[in-house]
Amino acid sequence: QVQLVESGGGLVQAGGSLRLSCAASRSIFRGYAMGWYRQAPGKQRELVAAITSGGSTNYADSVKGRFTISRDNTKNTVYLQMISLKPEDTAVYYCAADPSFGVLVTLPHYWGQGTQVTVSS
Repeated sequence: QVQLVESGGGLVQAGGSLRLSCAASRSIFRGYAMGWYRQAPGKQRELVAAITSGGSTNYADSVKGRFTISRDNTKNTVYLQMISLKPEDTAVYYCAADPSFGVLVTLPHYWGQGTQVTVSS
């Protein structure tokens, strides 16, 4: 059974930091591309950051220089370190996984349940 479980969301003031974690089933983690999407109220879900099985990364322009995606294959966990947070970063953040990086950045097969990030001004 494929499982992605996010944690680390919460309420933070503008300019603050948060680190999201996503624990994945060992059966899917190795060899899978992993990513973080977010969805704000009234908006479409968007890709925030992605990382290949080899560690190459990709970011949305809106978060470049502020967010860092990383993975720890020994812990089957992917992280999203967020700094200099802005109110417009407020959204539900979803972890995603797919064997194909090309599919991950469009419509991944596997999703977590989401974690709320709220940035107050």
